[in-house]
Amino acid sequence: MSRLYFAFILLCGLFHYGSTIMCYECNSAINSQCLEAKLPDSLKKNCSDHDRGVTHTLCRKIIQHVEYGINGKLPENRVIRSCGWDESKYKGQCYHRAGYGGRQEVCSCTTDYCNGAQETTTTALLTTAIMFLGRIVCQ
Repeated sequence: MSRLYFAFILLCGLFHYGSTIMCYECNSAINSQCLEAKLPDSLKKNCSDHDRGVTHTLCRKIIQHVEYGINGKLPENRVIRSCGWDESKYKGQCYHRAGYGGRQEVCSCTTDYCNGAQETTTTALLTTAIMFLGRIVCQ
């Protein structure tokens, strides 16, 4: 009976480990590698390593556009990649938020390392180009 119990515990442990998601984690404000087209393996993270009291179910990529200088910093674009949890209608989708001084595009996905550079880099470049063209035209 104890062997059966041990096998059951082992299988449950393997299922839990197998159900974790692997994502890239970085912030371009402090690590420029986060902007690269091919992300290095050093940015890969097993999301089960986080101890935040939640089960991470997705990877997230946030592209922030800070349009005005503040605290001595110039306007800039940032990329933040992370593990996440979100059971709302936005799971596996992208959405946009905007407010005074900036805007952001938030995308989530549910497969390992899906928050890499290849998926939204084109969108980020296009958005940045439109932003700069808008500034030139509106001046």
